[in-house]
Amino acid sequence: MAPIRTLKHIGAALLAFALAGCAANQNQVDYAAFRESRPASILVLPPLNETVEVDASQGVLAQATFPLAESGYYVIPVAVMEETFRQNGLTAPAEIQELPAAKLREIFGADAALYMRVKQYGASYAVFASSVSVALEASLIDLRSGAVLWEGHTEVVENSGNSGGLIGMLVNAIVSQIVNTLSDRSYVVAGTASQSLLFAGQPGGILYGPRSPKYELQ
Repeated sequence: MAPIRTLKHIGAALLAFALAGCAANQNQVDYAAFRESRPASILVLPPLNETVEVDASQGVLAQATFPLAESGYYVIPVAVMEETFRQNGLTAPAEIQELPAAKLREIFGADAALYMRVKQYGASYAVFASSVSVALEASLIDLRSGAVLWEGHTEVVENSGNSGGLIGMLVNAIVSQIVNTLSDRSYVVAGTASQSLLFAGQPGGILYGPRSPKYELQ
C-alpha cells in the first residue's frame, strides 16, 4: 500500500487541476411554478446513464442528496428508495423514471422528484494531457401536479497541467492516468458536479427549501 500512497502524493504534487463548471443555467429562470409549489421533500431517482461508464449512475446518485439536504429539503434516503423499487422488481433507472408522478407520490409521499441524466462521466487521455469530466442534466418535477419546477445542467472538467516543458507534460499525463485509475477521480469530480448543480442559491439554481434559514429571504 505504501507505493500506492506515495504515487498518489506524487500525482497530487504534479497535477495542476483546472475545474471548469458551468452554472445550472445562466439565463434568467422563471421560478413562478417553484414558488407556488413550495416543495419540502424531494425524491432523488436513479440517474439515467448515457455514458459507457457502468458506475456513472451510482457515482452521481450517491452524492446528489447531500446538496439538496444542505439546501433545506428533506430528501428520501437513497437506501430506502432503492430497496422499495427493488422489492417491486424495478432496478433500471429508465424503468423507474417512467413511473407516473402520482404513483411516486403515493409510494414515497415526497412533494417533488429529481430526474437526472449523466451525459459525461470518466477520464480521457492524450499524449501530453489527461482530463476527467462529468456532465449532468436535471429536472425537478412536482409529484402532485406533474409540473416542471426547475431544470438545470452542469459540466465539470478536471485537467492535468501542461507546464514544465515537453518532459513535464508527458510525466503529468502519465501520472494523471495512474492516479485517476487508482483513486477513481471520476467519483470525486461527480461530487463537485452534483454540488455545482444542486446547491441552492446559485445563478439559475434551485431555490432554498423550508428547512433553510434563507427560505423566506429568496
